[in-house]
Amino acid sequence: MPVLSVITPVHPPSLPYLTEAYESLAAQELPAGWTWEWLVQEDGETGLLDGVLPADARVLPGSGRRGGPGVARMMAMSRASGELIKALDADDLLAPGALARDIAALADPAIGWTTCRVLDLLPDGTTLGFAGDPDEGPIERGAILRHWQRNDHVSSVVAGTLCIRRELLLDLGGWMALPASEDTGLVLAANASSDGYFLATCGMFYRKWPGQVTRSAAHNDDAERLARMRLIGERAEIMLTRTARVR
Repeated sequence: MPVLSVITPVHPPSLPYLTEAYESLAAQELPAGWTWEWLVQEDGETGLLDGVLPADARVLPGSGRRGGPGVARMMAMSRASGELIKALDADDLLAPGALARDIAALADPAIGWTTCRVLDLLPDGTTLGFAGDPDEGPIERGAILRHWQRNDHVSSVVAGTLCIRRELLLDLGGWMALPASEDTGLVLAANASSDGYFLATCGMFYRKWPGQVTRSAAHNDDAERLARMRLIGERAEIMLTRTARVR
């Protein structure tokens, strides 16, 4: 039976939202023969997940030394059995049909990864879309990287919606060893190395709340942000150049 592995790193502020994330996952309808597993990884070893997760054999909790979200994702990856790997942050929600659409797009062997449309989920429960999404369909190698370079390091897709082939993820080195933006680094590397596909139907609700990591002072420190962006861009450029030579 083919498996799609959903990977979720958790730190204390995001813990209250885990139940809703699980409910959005449990409501997914997959194509015949497919199943999912949920690798929930504490970024640390405090017992944060004890007694929190539902009694579902598909839910696989883990913990490890604290190292940030990239490390937590990779440690969860070590326990994953799926041929497809789906990112889901602890405070976000999958939209109905999201996983089935990922699986359908990746049935094409030429496609290495997918991302999808996102709606912001505001504190009052309303949602807000984004007008600059790509069109439904394939994304050529380098397209996201070039957009990111032209638009002050703002991606044209939401990295938190990534679904990627296991082999490609490992070949790229996984999520980057950065304190933040590790998911953006992976998406740009994937875009530099393989054709992708954008799903224009909403596949995720991106929760906006005061405690989210992207609102923290550390995340927005100019010096650190510049260092992260430099490394992300340099790696993606090298991969894009290498891919062009091979082709």
